[in-house]
Amino acid sequence: MSELTAEDADLYQQAQAAVEFAYVPYSHFAVGAALRTADGEVITGANVENASYGMTMCAERNAVFAAVAAGKRRFDAIAVYADAESVPPCGACRQVMSEFAPSLRVIFRRGGQPVVMTLDELLPEQFKL
Repeated sequence: MSELTAEDADLYQQAQAAVEFAYVPYSHFAVGAALRTADGEVITGANVENASYGMTMCAERNAVFAAVAAGKRRFDAIAVYADAESVPPCGACRQVMSEFAPSLRVIFRRGGQPVVMTLDELLPEQFKL
């Protein structure tokens, strides 16, 4: 685990603000994400649910996919926020993030407080071709 920097705290606040765009009529569990690209741009995402639950998409992947669709391929950090005690990215999100940034800084809530870990720490055995 790493220390939370001022940049991390700002990114975390942007993830918290992204929560308002979540579409969560079924779980009522809104999640926001803010992804910082290598050139310093921040792209946000929010979770989007669907009545066919398998079609639901996490905030983290929505942010990554939006960044990739905008031509971004290098990422420095991602922050994830939800009003819960602990909200690390799920396994699917970890794997998607590892495709682009295996050592990404990940800011998320643990024990009610933001913490910073690298993606390498969260997903030590990444799938690679």
